[in-house]
Amino acid sequence: MEGLINRVADFIKKYNLQDKTIISGFSGGYDSMCLLDILSKIKEMPDFEDINIVAAHFNHNWRGEESLKEQEICRIFAASKGFEFFVKEAPKGLKKTENDARIARYEFFEEAYEEYDADAVFTAHNKDDNAETVLYRIIKGTGIVGLKGISEKRDYFYRPLLSTKRTEIVEYCNQNNLSPNNDSSNSNTAYKRNYLRLNVIPSLEKINAGVKDALNTLAANAASDDAIINEYLSGIRPRIFYDDKILTVEYKKQSKPVKLRLLHEYIQSLNLDYDYKKINEIYEFLENNIEQRNGNTVSLASALWLYADEKVIETIPPKQKTETEILKEEQVIVSGEGEYNIGDKTLIVKKYIDRDIFVFPESTSNFAYVDLSKVGFPLTLRTRKDGDIISPFGMTGTMKLKKYLNAKGVAKHNRDGILLLCSDTEVLWVMGVGLSSKVGVKTKPTHVLEVI
Repeated sequence: MEGLINRVADFIKKYNLQDKTIISGFSGGYDSMCLLDILSKIKEMPDFEDINIVAAHFNHNWRGEESLKEQEICRIFAASKGFEFFVKEAPKGLKKTENDARIARYEFFEEAYEEYDADAVFTAHNKDDNAETVLYRIIKGTGIVGLKGISEKRDYFYRPLLSTKRTEIVEYCNQNNLSPNNDSSNSNTAYKRNYLRLNVIPSLEKINAGVKDALNTLAANAASDDAIINEYLSGIRPRIFYDDKILTVEYKKQSKPVKLRLLHEYIQSLNLDYDYKKINEIYEFLENNIEQRNGNTVSLASALWLYADEKVIETIPPKQKTETEILKEEQVIVSGEGEYNIGDKTLIVKKYIDRDIFVFPESTSNFAYVDLSKVGFPLTLRTRKDGDIISPFGMTGTMKLKKYLNAKGVAKHNRDGILLLCSDTEVLWVMGVGLSSKVGVKTKPTHVLEVI
C-alpha cells in the first residue's frame, strides 16, 4: 500500500510538517492504527527523519476492563514504533453521549498539544466518516456550512486520511498484519453515527451503490460555493465581529440570510453543534432583544449564555461568573496615596501635581481626576452591594447604583465585576463608567486615580 503511505507523506509536505511535533490521536481502532503505522514508515523516509510523533490515547472509561486492555494494547503498539505515548482516562461521570465524548476528546487533544508544544494534531477521519457526517447533518437540517462535512484542516487539527476510503484502511491493516482494537460500542446502534453506518447507509446503497462518493462530492461542491460566500462576507465580518463579540449596530444592518450565516459561524467558533432550527431560535431571540438598553440572555449550552443588547452580542462563559464571585469576596481599605491590589487589578492613588491645564478622561476610562477634599480617606475599594447609592456627576441628588447602571446601559452580567471606590454605601467612582458629583472636579483635582 505504497500509494496510501505516499498520500500521507504528500499531505505532510503540503502543510510543511516534515520536521514538526505531531500529536496523533490513537484509539487503537483500524483508522488510527493505520495512520500511526503509516507515520512510523514515513519517519524512515528521506526528509522526514526529524518529524516527532506522539501517540495520544483518550480512554473514555465506559467499558471498564475492556477499555483498560485497549489502552495497554495502544501503549505497547506505540512503544514498538518508537513513539511517545500520552494517555488520559476520562472522569467516571462522563456522560455516554456522542457530543459529550467528542468535547472531552478534543479537550484531551488540546491538552496534549499544549503539553508537547506541538505543531499539529492528526485525527484519522476518513472518506466514509465524511460521508456519514454529511448525511447526519442533512438529517438534522444543516445549511451549506454543514454540508462541507469534515474539514481537511481546522486550526491545528489535520485529517491526513480524509480522502481515503475505509476499505483501503482495512486492507492496509490486513496487509501489514496489524491487530486493531475492536471497540464493542461501535456496534451499538443506540449511537446515531453507528445507526447511520450500519443501517441507513446500507439501505441507501441499494438505491445508489456510490452513495458515499456522492455525499463526498456534495461536500466538495458545498465547500466551493461556501468559498464564494466567504469572499463576499470577508468585507462584512471586520465591521461586525470585534474582540469575540458581535457589534449590534452593524449586525442590524444585514439581511436575514446574512445574519443567519454569521450566527452559524459564531456558534461554530464556540465548538457547538447546532442545527438550523436552533440557529433560527437564536436569530429570533436577537431580533427581540437587540433594541434593549440593558439586554437579555438565552442559554446556548450548559453554563454558557448568549447576551444581547443595543450595543453588543456576546457569550457569558462560566469562568466569568467564577472570577466575579471571587472578586466580590474582597474589600480593600484605601487609606491614602499608594497602590491597592484587588483580584488581578491594582488601584493607584496619586496626588495631583498642579498644572495650568488638564484634560478630563473619557467616562469609560480606567483613569480619573478627582477632588477628594470633601470626602477624604479612608475609602473602600470593592464591587457593588445591596443599598449602594451614587450622586451622578452633573446632577443633583442621589439614586440607587442599580438605576445609575441601567441609565448608563451597563450589561447586567458585567455589573458584579465592576470596581467601585466608595465611602460607606455611597459610590464615588464606578470604574470605566463615571464619577459621583461628590468627587467630580469643578476647579482643580486633588488626586489622580488609575486602575491597571
